[in-house]
Amino acid sequence: MMLNKILITGITGQVGSQLADYVLQHTALEVVGVMRWQEPIDNLYHLTARINSKDRISLQYGDLNDYASISRILQEVRPRYISHLAAQSYPKTSFNIPIETLQTNIIGTANLLESIRQLKESDGFDPVVHICSSSEVYGRAKPGTPLAENTAFHGASPYSISKIGTDYLGQFYGEAYGIKTFVTRMGTHSGPRRSDVFFESTVAKQIALIEAGHQEPVIRVGNLSSTRTFQDARDAVRAYFLLLEASEAGTIKCGDYFNIAGEEVFKLPEVIELLISMSTRKDIKVVTDEERLRPIDADYQMFDNSKIKSAINWKPEIAARDMFSDLLNHWRSEISKGKIPLNR
Repeated sequence: MMLNKILITGITGQVGSQLADYVLQHTALEVVGVMRWQEPIDNLYHLTARINSKDRISLQYGDLNDYASISRILQEVRPRYISHLAAQSYPKTSFNIPIETLQTNIIGTANLLESIRQLKESDGFDPVVHICSSSEVYGRAKPGTPLAENTAFHGASPYSISKIGTDYLGQFYGEAYGIKTFVTRMGTHSGPRRSDVFFESTVAKQIALIEAGHQEPVIRVGNLSSTRTFQDARDAVRAYFLLLEASEAGTIKCGDYFNIAGEEVFKLPEVIELLISMSTRKDIKVVTDEERLRPIDADYQMFDNSKIKSAINWKPEIAARDMFSDLLNHWRSEISKGKIPLNR
């Protein structure tokens, strides 16, 4: 028997925590989040009272690289839906820790899917399973043509290679074993709670630090040659849940895969200009920091959203300007509380 629950791996991240918010607000499902016991829970503090009182949300401690812990959680929780968001998700960091990135993202995903397969064969456990891949699988795509789901993969980092493996695993377990999997490849997404290791978030963070007098009026950045779409993660998690419902209803096939991307296009210098225009400081300069450069970059990320729009009634609704404003205000709020982030 499956229970009316959604299991979210990676619930402490930006997207995982915002998916939890969406489910609690718009459904009657119980949320069960999976996290490693020592993870920071900054993105869940607004939910801790509900977690402590077991008000439709609870946490389970586990690790993707520990098969036994994943199997135990699935047997105990028996969720109706699973959204697998946990990963080593930082492309630049993956150049420094390639083995951990590959282990966590590929073998960790295989551990989850194999646990589901074993339970399905032993007692009929048959949840809907969302596997989160990434638009980074397309890597160094040729400029000029929107990226569609059938565009060839081209790994441009250990992270993107790990997500290619994750992507194929999601497809394989759906096609080979009839598990109700689907795979999403989300384009660049942002908004409140976005980690500061990502471009637009570190820019917003540095502006907030400058405004608060904690940094000289200089923003340090890496490669600015990229052109990409941006979307609010709160729009993306709505797409995730609608796809979960569509998979359960059988309107998308096992192992199917979808791009989810914003439709507002920016060159990275334009993002900096927009964020600086929102600042109270008018003396901010921008310099290139060699330490922020990757050996290879995915410089072109423009997407074709037609497939997902044919599967569910979805389109991005939050304007990019509002998303960037919310991101900047998030960092202003964090810094006003005395949380001085690392310089990265």
